Amino acid sequence: MILLGELAPGDPMPSERDLMVRFGVGRPAVREAMQSMHTLELITISHGERAKVSELSVDIMFRQMDVVARMLLSASPNNLEYLKEARRLFELGMVKIAALCARAADIKGLKASVAGQRSKLGDPPMFIRADMAFHNKIASLSGNPIFSAISDAMLNWQFKYHTDLLHWSGQENVTLGEHEKVVECIASGDPERAAAVMRSHLDRSDDLYRYH
Repeated sequence: MILLGELAPGDPMPSERDLMVRFGVGRPAVREAMQSMHTLELITISHGERAKVSELSVDIMFRQMDVVARMLLSASPNNLEYLKEARRLFELGMVKIAALCARAADIKGLKASVAGQRSKLGDPPMFIRADMAFHNKIASLSGNPIFSAISDAMLNWQFKYHTDLLHWSGQENVTLGEHEKVVECIASGDPERAAAVMRSHLDRSDDLYRYH
């Protein structure tokens, strides 16, 4: 019904009885189906209210992959290396696009992001979160919501689920300096230089992740 356009985002779902009649099934089957759709974030179920159709987005798609990605990355050290390789190629593409399309307001936002990260020195979890925000900001400059969702997903899979593998070794200020250089290259509109600086940054920072 959602795919056919009979139900639009924000619309209330039909009653259980209407669904039972329409699909020729019992109440348990309807409730199980509704719960499955709620788990998939296709609908929202609130106590005391009629379930409603959710607004679909690429973020929902990647969130549905989250649990499987976590299990996959925990299964083998090789899978983390594959993720790092994929992220490297992705980030190089994103920073090139950013260098070509960034406006003055975007550069200001990137500089503010680096300043915000600097303010988190001494607080590793918040510093990591600010690091993720910086890279997500670069991806968002593409204007493509799929790129933004991919960036958020890959960073979460690497940082969120493998923080225990992260060995900072007092490299926070180095990271900040590299981020500043990336912003400078984006501001200068030089995609190749921006990619080279980003590649160097990722090569160094990826070495901070290692299995014991």
